[in-house]
Amino acid sequence: MPELPEVETVRRGLAPAMEGRRIERAEVNRPDLRWPLPERMAERITGARVERLRRRSKYILADLDTGESLLIHLGMSGRMLVSGVMLGDFHLDHPAPQKHDHVVLTMEGGARVTFNDARRFGAMDLVRTDREAAHWLLAGLGPEPFGNEFNEDYLVARLKGKATPIKAALLDQGIVAGLGNIYVCEVLFRAGIDPRRQAGRIAAARIARLVPLIREVLSEAIAAGGSSLRDHRQASGELGYFQHAFRVYDREGEPCTTCGTPLRRIVQSGRSTYFCPHCQR
Repeated sequence: MPELPEVETVRRGLAPAMEGRRIERAEVNRPDLRWPLPERMAERITGARVERLRRRSKYILADLDTGESLLIHLGMSGRMLVSGVMLGDFHLDHPAPQKHDHVVLTMEGGARVTFNDARRFGAMDLVRTDREAAHWLLAGLGPEPFGNEFNEDYLVARLKGKATPIKAALLDQGIVAGLGNIYVCEVLFRAGIDPRRQAGRIAAARIARLVPLIREVLSEAIAAGGSSLRDHRQASGELGYFQHAFRVYDREGEPCTTCGTPLRRIVQSGRSTYFCPHCQR
């Protein structure tokens, strides 16, 4: 499932085609994705101007001049693809309609934004912008990793006394929003922390050090366009490239880039965890 860097990459790719432009026509080709789509969705967003695009955790929010925001979740295989615009020196022509093009937005200026989702694990909803914090998908989310509320003192306080493994704690969206399996593995490797260690038993100084490392890893991944392992594509259709910079994730049995020890893979809460048994203590 796309994590914060992949979603932020998609948001940035959509912005030039959507921000400040009206949705001239909205086509909704099925009544549901993972959950039912909003009633009269096409009618409610056709003619609306997109004031701005934001990201909250792993969700994209398009604020409309109608007072509503279009909430988008990519799910496992969802893609938001832009066509009919220039990308550098190349024009992205409109492709032929595809079987899994579930929502198609024709934007003012000629761009087209298509939500394609083969597995239909993605979601879209309309929520009043001034009440979005209470939306069931957003309520309870922790602070954004790049926000001022996410700082060393906050993380130390939230993890104090926690008996859960540090990896599970960092995946808890109520503690910090947007982190997923890939980037937590990479962060813990850079921090030299064993993913199995109880969060509450790690020294405060080491916990505090996680804050800049989280920002560092996420920033590098965003700059690389995210990680493309299976389904992720940028809004232009291009792959992300951060997977080529993985130090531990998906590298079971390969030598550690620091010490040469073969990397290990274990399963925690049904998810694969990759780490170096020598460097991470």
